[in-house]
Amino acid sequence: MAITAIDTDRDALTVTLVADFTVPVQRLWDAYMDPRQLERFWGPPSWPATFTQHDVRPGGRSNYHMTGPDGEQSGGYWEFVNVNPPHAFEVLDGFANPDGTPNTEMPSMTMRLEFRERDGGSRLTVTTRFANAQTLDQLLDMGMVEGSREAMEQIDDVVADDSALETVRATQLQLLGDTQARASRLFQMNIDDVWRAHHDPGLLRQWLLGPDGWVLSVAEVGQRPGDTFRYEWESETGEPGFGFTGQLLESHPPHREVTTENLIGAEGPGTTNAMNLVEVSGGTLLTLVITYPDAELRNEILETGMVDGMEASYARLEEFFRQAAA
Repeated sequence: MAITAIDTDRDALTVTLVADFTVPVQRLWDAYMDPRQLERFWGPPSWPATFTQHDVRPGGRSNYHMTGPDGEQSGGYWEFVNVNPPHAFEVLDGFANPDGTPNTEMPSMTMRLEFRERDGGSRLTVTTRFANAQTLDQLLDMGMVEGSREAMEQIDDVVADDSALETVRATQLQLLGDTQARASRLFQMNIDDVWRAHHDPGLLRQWLLGPDGWVLSVAEVGQRPGDTFRYEWESETGEPGFGFTGQLLESHPPHREVTTENLIGAEGPGTTNAMNLVEVSGGTLLTLVITYPDAELRNEILETGMVDGMEASYARLEEFFRQAAA
């Protein structure tokens, strides 16, 4: 990468950074769409980022925090104003409190990223616009330009890894802090089909089965926020059945939904599951962030083989659509 220009325009209240890369626009765009890749360069090397939400759509929101060398954390958020894949997106960029709410004591700004083809690769132009000169000077004094330079110098190593999306053709799990886990899976399917497969009871019965020998006997799907859902499985070999129920909290087809989830018959709090879908090269990237009430329950559930069960179902889903298209 070569940073070709950094320009501060006090009359326009902007800071513009231009950088050139030797990879196609789509590869650079994908790095910003995938939170696993974005975390590798959003923030200076000594302050790596963790994205607990990455909802790339107009009106969507990303939440993240950066962790310093002594464990201290600084939170931030993006509110997406517009998204034009793979050419540009614009966000309201601000600081966040530990609970993810905007920190109104700190300034916010508008950031626009434009991705353009050039001879031999792509060009990224990042224009940050400030509300007033005082805010511009405050962010400059905080080291915004130096931090942005250090962060962007990491992008080359990320986009040079062509296997980044290949690694999630099978479900991959990462732990986020003490009470969250993030599952990622790339489907060789379009985003509308992935969304429909999660909301059509007939389709769900074709793939949401877990290991061989189980059938989805009850598939009651929530369609609007406030609706409840209920899934129950039966074993073909006579093993005791089980099921989950919960409430639909958010629904933004075909990009995001958030639900609560409780094991039927179990006492105590359950989980909150946030699913995001985004189109990338090769298909649709699914990211599922699961929030547990505590680390103990998270570890207990993960040790049941949950990820293997998810992958068995996801592989079945992809194969079902592949055969339907043949």
